[in-house]
Amino acid sequence: MLDIEIKNKNLQTLAEYRRGLFTKPDLRNLFLELTLRCNERCIHCGSSCGDVPSIEVGVDEYDKLLREVREDLGTGHKMLCITGGEPLLRREFFEITEIANDLGFNWGMTSNGTLITKDVAKDLRRVGMKTISVSIDGLEATHDAFRRTPGGYAKAMQGIENLLEVGGWKSVQITTVVTHENISQLPELYKIFDKMDIDSWRVINMEPMGRAKQHPELILTPDDYRYMFEFIRQNRINGQPVCYGCSHYLGPEYEREVRDWYFLCTAGLYTASITCSGDIVACLDIERRPEFVQGNIRTDRFSEVWLNKFKEFRRDLSDTTEKCKDCEEAKFCHGGSFHSYNFDEHRPELCFKDILF
Repeated sequence: MLDIEIKNKNLQTLAEYRRGLFTKPDLRNLFLELTLRCNERCIHCGSSCGDVPSIEVGVDEYDKLLREVREDLGTGHKMLCITGGEPLLRREFFEITEIANDLGFNWGMTSNGTLITKDVAKDLRRVGMKTISVSIDGLEATHDAFRRTPGGYAKAMQGIENLLEVGGWKSVQITTVVTHENISQLPELYKIFDKMDIDSWRVINMEPMGRAKQHPELILTPDDYRYMFEFIRQNRINGQPVCYGCSHYLGPEYEREVRDWYFLCTAGLYTASITCSGDIVACLDIERRPEFVQGNIRTDRFSEVWLNKFKEFRRDLSDTTEKCKDCEEAKFCHGGSFHSYNFDEHRPELCFKDILF
C-alpha cells in the first residue's frame, strides 16, 4: 500500500490542478456516439440502447467536425472514443473511422464484440484503430442473461480471439460490469482471461443510472464493494493487469491502489462528447438533460463551445451538496462523478464514504 501522506499530498496537488482546468480546459477525449442502435439489450445500459430509432450525424458532418477540431485544437494527445449503442451497427462505420484516421486522430472504441469477425478485425486495423474494450459481464449463462442475448458470450469471446489473432493493437481490454449476481464469478473469470493475451481487464461496478435503476437487486452491497476492490488490489499486487474504472473517489486507502491514477471526473475538463444527433455534451454517461446540452455541431463550431461553455461542469458538485459539507474528503472528491449525481435532489447517487472510508 502506498504511503497515505504521499497520497494526500498528490491529491492536494491534483485538486489545485483541477481548479486550473475550470478556466483552461484541456480536451483529451472526444466521444462520438455513432448510433443508439444495439443488437443487445443490456439490463444496465445507461443510454437505454437497443432497437430504437435515432437521428444520426451524417458522414459529411463528422468530416466537417473533425477537420474543425484538428484546425482549432490539434490532434496531439487526443483520443477519439467511438461508441454507441453498438458502433459497428452504423452502416458508415468504416467510412467515418477512415476519415478520423486520415486526419491524424488516434481512435479506439467500445464494443460488445459480437460482430467482430476476422474480416472485421482486419478492417479495424486497416482504418487505424488503436484500442478496444469488449464487454464480458460474467460467465456464459450470466453474461447472456445480463445482456439479454442468447449466444452473446460465445460471439463476444470469439470476437476477442479474432482481434488477438489479427494483432497490431495498442490495447485489447475486457470490461466487466460487476453486479450482486456475478461478483462471485470474478475469480473464475480471472482464470479465463489470464489465459488470453489481452492487455488489461477493467472491472467496474454497475452504476445507478439508466436501466440499472430498474434493477436495485443487482446493485452491489457495501460488502460487495469491499470484496471487489480488495480483489482488484490483490491481483494488482501480484502484477496482474486488473484495474478499476475512472468513476468515483475511493478514499485514502484505495486511491492509486486499484488503478494507475487518482480520481478526477474529467467531464467538461478533459472530456466532451457528440451524441448521435449532433448535440455537444460532456460525458455520455451523464443524465441526458436539456440544460446540459452545450450546442450542436450542425449550428456551432465545436472549439468555441468547448472553450466558452460547459460551465456546469467546471465547478465542484460538493458546493451544492449538503452531505459533503462536513466531509474531510470533499476537497478530493469534489462531490463525486457527474454521471452518478442526482441533480434533482442535489446529492451523489453513489458515495463511498462509510463504505470504504
